[in-house]
Amino acid sequence: MILRSFGVVLVLFGAVQAQAQNLPDPILIAHRGASGERPEHTLAAYERAIDAGADFIEPDLVPTKDGVLVARHENEISGTTDVADHPEFAARRKSVTIDGEALTGWFTEDFTLAELRTLRARERLPAIRPANTRFDGLWQVPTFAEVLALVRAKEAETGRRIGLYPELKHPSWFAAQGIDTAALLLPMLDKAGYRTADDPVFIQSFEAGPLERLRPMTKLRLVQLMASERGPPDRTGTSFAAMARPDGLSALARSVDAVGVEASMVLSADGKATPLVAAAHAAGLKVHVWTLRCENAFLPPALRRGNDPTAKGDCATAWQMLAQVGVDGVFSDNPREVQAARTARP
Repeated sequence: MILRSFGVVLVLFGAVQAQAQNLPDPILIAHRGASGERPEHTLAAYERAIDAGADFIEPDLVPTKDGVLVARHENEISGTTDVADHPEFAARRKSVTIDGEALTGWFTEDFTLAELRTLRARERLPAIRPANTRFDGLWQVPTFAEVLALVRAKEAETGRRIGLYPELKHPSWFAAQGIDTAALLLPMLDKAGYRTADDPVFIQSFEAGPLERLRPMTKLRLVQLMASERGPPDRTGTSFAAMARPDGLSALARSVDAVGVEASMVLSADGKATPLVAAAHAAGLKVHVWTLRCENAFLPPALRRGNDPTAKGDCATAWQMLAQVGVDGVFSDNPREVQAARTARP
C-alpha cells in the first residue's frame, strides 16, 4: 500500500486486533493484474491474478493511433516497454502536458497497433521488484480484445465468473486527440455480453465528465476514482475532498455506482475508520480502496518486516484493517497474498 495511503506514521496494530465485525469480505481486484509477481498489464499478470483467486482484473486502457484499446497504466510507455531500445522510434519521443503533468517519452497514440506489437513489456519498478525483471522482453502489450478472450478462457477453465474493472485513462486528453475511448470500450463490452449491472464489470475514471456521459449510455456499473488530494482533472475548482463529503457523495450517486478511493480516505492515521464508508453506503455507493501492495517499501512502519524494502511485510494485517472498516473492495498488486489473508479471515 502506498505509504501515505495509511498516513505518514500509524499507530495501528492494536486497532487491527479489534473484534472483527460481521461484514462480508471485500472483493479482490487485481491491480494491473498480479503486478507484484509479473510485469504489470501483461496477459501473464492477469492470468496469474486469476489463478490466485482475484474476483476482478483491472486493465487500464489507452488507445493506439489506429484506435485500438490496449492495456497500459499510462499512454507514456518508456517505463513499461523497451521502446527506448528501438532506434526506429527515436524521433517519436516528445514532451506533452497531460492533466497538468509535464511528460516526456513515447505515447501509445503515436503508434499503430502493428508498431506497438514490435515492443515488449518490462517491469516498471525494477528496484522494488527485481524478480520481475527476469520476465522483461517476454510479452507484448495486450489489446483489450485479448484481455476479454483471456477472461473467457479462464472462466471456461475454472467454472467461475471473472470480473473486469477497466479504467479509462485520460479520456479528455484522448478526446482532444480525436479518439473517444468510451465509444471504443462500450461496443466491445456489449459484444462480449456485458450489458447490465448484474454483469461483473466496473468502469472507472478519475474524470467526472466521461462518467456522467456514460451513465445514460450503459447499465454497467461506473466508479468515480478519488485521491486524498487534488480533484478530477476535467473539473477545475472541484476537489475530491468535497466530492467525498455526504452531499458530494449523494450527488455522485446520480451518475456512478461506487467510488474508488485512496486508503487514507477510509482509514485515519490512528487506524480508525473515517466517516467516508458510512456516508458512501448511505448514499447507495460501494467503496473500493486502492492500493494494497505487500512490499515493505509501500507499507507503513508498523507493518514492515525487516529492513529490506523489496521484502514482503504484513499484508494480511493491512487487508484485515480495510475489511474491518467495511469497504466493499480492495485493489491489490498482490492477489495471492491477499487471497490467503481473505481465506484465513475469521
